[in-house]
Amino acid sequence: MSQTGDLPHDLSPWGMFLAADSLVKGVLIGLVVASAMTWLVWLGKSVELAFARRRARKLLVSLASARSLAEAAQQIGQSGGPVRRLVDAAKVELELSDLTMDFNGIKERIASRLQRIESNGGRAMMRGTGLLATIGATSPFVGLFGTVWGIMNSFIGISKSQTTNLAVVAPGIAEALLATAFGLAAAIPAVVIYNVFSRKIADYRALLGDAAAEVNRLVGRDLDRAVSARRPSLRAAE
Repeated sequence: MSQTGDLPHDLSPWGMFLAADSLVKGVLIGLVVASAMTWLVWLGKSVELAFARRRARKLLVSLASARSLAEAAQQIGQSGGPVRRLVDAAKVELELSDLTMDFNGIKERIASRLQRIESNGGRAMMRGTGLLATIGATSPFVGLFGTVWGIMNSFIGISKSQTTNLAVVAPGIAEALLATAFGLAAAIPAVVIYNVFSRKIADYRALLGDAAAEVNRLVGRDLDRAVSARRPSLRAAE
């Protein structure tokens, strides 16, 4: 911290950073890095979420217009992401199940598969947001730690100089408070961005839930067709 004979003349943020204690400098650098990571996560996750939600809405329309699972798989193609996995999971379960089995049991097993895929899709989209929550929760305390340390050094400087002149005290305290300002500057955007992403991810999971419901309807339609196709052969056997 600055002493009586070496008062900083530049009280800009950069000037105060250069004049600050080495530990306070480390805190400030860490907070700047945390802030940069927040904006990197915001950029990457915004692009990822926008693409995923747009694709899910488009594929949801394809599912709603399909007459069967096979037609839905053909319309979606191989790059459908979680929606494609929902269709594939339903097809696999239908292939593994015997049509002589109880249809309610088949539907329950398919619903269980779809639920797992829906949950996994939501968890995958949450990746990276935990960092935002951590930065938002810890940055104010890290900044406060830098402030407390800086003010302690300021008081030590005041004791050594044996003066309470405001011109001597103010620069050191200003340098210390800079850490709190950096902590808040890192935390506030992180919290806001995390809350925005939470709402968007909830909307994305709702889209996956709608897609799973459409797949269940297609499964029911295919099973009903299978029953209708079996009736003539059953009557002929009788």
